[in-house]
Amino acid sequence: MRIALIHALRHSPPPVERAFARLWPEARLMNLLDDSLSADLARDGSITATMTQRFLDLSHYAVRTGADAILFTCSAFGPCIEAVATELPAIPVLKPNEAMIEEAVAVGPRIGLLASFAPTLASMPREFPAGVALEPRLAEGALDALNRGDVAEHDRLVAEAAASLPPCDVIALAQFSLSSAQRLVAERTGRPVLTTPESAVRKLRRHLQG
Repeated sequence: MRIALIHALRHSPPPVERAFARLWPEARLMNLLDDSLSADLARDGSITATMTQRFLDLSHYAVRTGADAILFTCSAFGPCIEAVATELPAIPVLKPNEAMIEEAVAVGPRIGLLASFAPTLASMPREFPAGVALEPRLAEGALDALNRGDVAEHDRLVAEAAASLPPCDVIALAQFSLSSAQRLVAERTGRPVLTTPESAVRKLRRHLQG
């Protein structure tokens, strides 16, 4: 199976590649990265028609290369991904969060949601089903630390934000780039911690291999 991975943050490819290596090493991966998308969203403050068209363009290119499925890793662009899924019904098109949300809801209704990119917390809560008690939290400064290459500081800030959450059944790390903090968040909180890459790979493999 050839899986196209489409990214809007340059930190996203390594964690999803590690997840595939652990959970589905036979899959063939291709990476498409446009990190100007996240910069433009942060600048504009909302998704535009131009951004949606850029997602469609990237997705059609992936299909032309022979992709059997597309996995997006950019949590803040839900409407753009929905547009792709509508236009490409013949192949699986996964939002980055959908599999993790399903797994989190299966654990319990009280969910802590951590992000380091503020627009993610503006768009992602709408993807959770009704009845969920969602506690969003922004890890201030964590993305800046990651941009500087300081993974340890990034993970510390994410764990610090997690520690400020009220009691939760499970903690969901809302971005692929947060995956490195999973162990530290679990240690600080004593709660189950889900990451988007691992949940997405599990769902994609079930979908394509039955």
